[in-house]
Amino acid sequence: MSSLLKVDNEIKTKVDAFRERITSEAEDLVANFFPKKLLELDHFLKLHSFLQDPIINISDLKEIHSEINLTVPDPILLSNLHDGLEGQNAKKRKMEDGGDDKVTGTKVFVMPGGMMKSNGNLVDLIEKVKPEIRTLIEKCNTVKMWVQLLIPRIEDGNNFGVSIQEETVAELRTVEGEAASYLDQISRYYITRAKLVSKIAKYPHVEDYRRTVTEIDEKEYISLKIIVSELRNQYVTLHDMILKNIEKIKRPRSSNAEALY
Repeated sequence: MSSLLKVDNEIKTKVDAFRERITSEAEDLVANFFPKKLLELDHFLKLHSFLQDPIINISDLKEIHSEINLTVPDPILLSNLHDGLEGQNAKKRKMEDGGDDKVTGTKVFVMPGGMMKSNGNLVDLIEKVKPEIRTLIEKCNTVKMWVQLLIPRIEDGNNFGVSIQEETVAELRTVEGEAASYLDQISRYYITRAKLVSKIAKYPHVEDYRRTVTEIDEKEYISLKIIVSELRNQYVTLHDMILKNIEKIKRPRSSNAEALY
């Protein structure tokens, strides 16, 4: 029994140390990291260009266009079929093949110019934005855990501060979900663009497929800019919400709360 109690005490000590670490980290996130990050993202949105970094604020969407290196093959000239044996044989071959008059496209075994590259400008921008999304998710998770650990045991009455804590946790959880959806959006862009490029390889003579790829690229650029704006806004909202209610969050059933600053 004594050995069991000793293990329990060791575990309790480690848990207490974990709680203290989460508390210290979360308070620093709210007080310092959140405002620093929102200012950083706001500055990023206002820049038109900067050395060795992707562009997030351009005046002409043509700047993010990329060349589709798939040439249009020469047209195949078909001789006119006349009535008679030649026409009958052609009709027979058509029936045997089960074909009709629709265009079946070109079989693609290899890209003539090598691997079809992604839009380099957007890839650079995506690789810049993705770490920001991941950072927001991770930091929200830490702050959410901190607030949850501050929620006192359930009692009758005097639960106004507890309701504020629960609303804060709900807001943090919502931000986490929205940030995760941004990653899904990026994945869908790559899949959609890949399907369109495959269509161009199969139907290189159809101009609308090429234009659609350009439209998809422009749409993704606008979406990425909106994502960065939303990340900034979420930092602003969380920072403001938590600081305004910090007393009730830290001490939901006490009026003697300590501020972060």
